[in-house]
Amino acid sequence: MGSATLQASDKSAGETLYADACAQCHGPNGKGTANFPSLSGRDADYITPRLETYRAGEKEESNSFLMIPNATDLSDEDIANLAAYIADDGE
Repeated sequence: MGSATLQASDKSAGETLYADACAQCHGPNGKGTANFPSLSGRDADYITPRLETYRAGEKEESNSFLMIPNATDLSDEDIANLAAYIADDGE
C-alpha cells in the first residue's frame, strides 16, 4: 500500500480536487467518457497506487501520457483525498 493510504482523508477536499482536475475526462460522476475509464466503484486500494505511479512518472496504461502531468503535483494528502472521494462514489 502506498503512503497516501496512511494519511487521513478529507472527502470534501477530494471532491473539490476531482471537480477541478478529474471530472473533465472521467466525467462528473466518475462514470468515464468515450476514451477515459470509469472510476466509479473503485476503492482506495485501486486508486492510490495508480496515482502514485503516475506521480512518479511511470506508465500504467495507454492514457499514462495524460495522467502523468495531472498527477505530478499531487501530494500524498491530495491522493488520499481523491481516493476517499472516488471510493465513496462521490456521495
